[in-house]
Amino acid sequence: MPVPQQFVEPNPVADQTGRKPGKHAEPRRRWRRVALISLLVVALLGGGGLIAGGLYLRSVESDIERVDAFADVPEQGRPQAVAKGAMNILILGSDTRDPESTSGSRTDTIILAHLPKDRSSAQLISIPRDTWVPVPRSKDGSQGGRDAKINAAYAWGGVPLMVQTVEKFTDVRIDHVMMVDFAGFKEIIDALGGIDIDAEKSFTSIHPPFRTFRQGVQRMDGETALDYSRQRKQFPDGDFARIRHQQQVIKAILDRAVSGGIVTNPGKLNSFVKATSNAVSVDEKMSLLSMATDLRGLRGDNLRFITSPTKGTGRVGSESVVFANTEKARSFYDAVRRDAVAEIVNAGK
Repeated sequence: MPVPQQFVEPNPVADQTGRKPGKHAEPRRRWRRVALISLLVVALLGGGGLIAGGLYLRSVESDIERVDAFADVPEQGRPQAVAKGAMNILILGSDTRDPESTSGSRTDTIILAHLPKDRSSAQLISIPRDTWVPVPRSKDGSQGGRDAKINAAYAWGGVPLMVQTVEKFTDVRIDHVMMVDFAGFKEIIDALGGIDIDAEKSFTSIHPPFRTFRQGVQRMDGETALDYSRQRKQFPDGDFARIRHQQQVIKAILDRAVSGGIVTNPGKLNSFVKATSNAVSVDEKMSLLSMATDLRGLRGDNLRFITSPTKGTGRVGSESVVFANTEKARSFYDAVRRDAVAEIVNAGK
């Protein structure tokens, strides 16, 4: 295994905007930091660690912010669950401090996480945010009812319209919803003491302080890893590179949490929980404690990251979009519905 390169010390000044949040901040700005990471890392504890993790989760579960994800989703017309016991979680993410962020209330990241019935693995399916899909009409009837980029659904109708849109596109029933702010990864990574990332090539960040990332494995602090996860313009496949980088960071956080002694070190565990417990946002019916119990055997090496089948990029009018490969997507999401893990993994290769 390559030897990790230098660890970049966290910069305590970075990411300070000098602005204080408004007293009446818009509810949509309540995107929370790493719901997926908070859930899975505690699930990774296992054994005696599960008891400690359970105590932490019980202490924070009542304070977790909840979102009414399904209230405005008409039951009629929703896909039916096919594989009893399997679970599908829609993870919606934004990067609120991205220097290039111009998306407003649109979602930067859309992941459909499939948890098989036996809970022995997880498949995280990234749907490119510019995928051109039919978006159902919003509850007030003023938006939607036409084809658009999939992330427009959140801007037009919030989480319920995103659920409807993803269900219409995949024909997979969504069981739960999580909210993630990738900007919050900084605190999580620093609480873990940094993560190891294997960069596919050497390149320079387009954002100040214009870090140089060398090809190969290197230890990154939170600010550096966040910068890395945002880079796309230096790569010929653009936003697909950004998806790969985000996937790398998620897996590295999970691997570090398992190997970094977080269970046996109360200080590390406390720092980690503090960095995440006040930043979790999930739907009203999700229980983190029950989920952690279900997923206690999950590890970074049985997570599989897959990108929804596409035909590549193109244009619709003045918009740059990603075209879904509808034929491949149909068979791929049929495997997800049937909980056919081997087919899901093979289709993603």
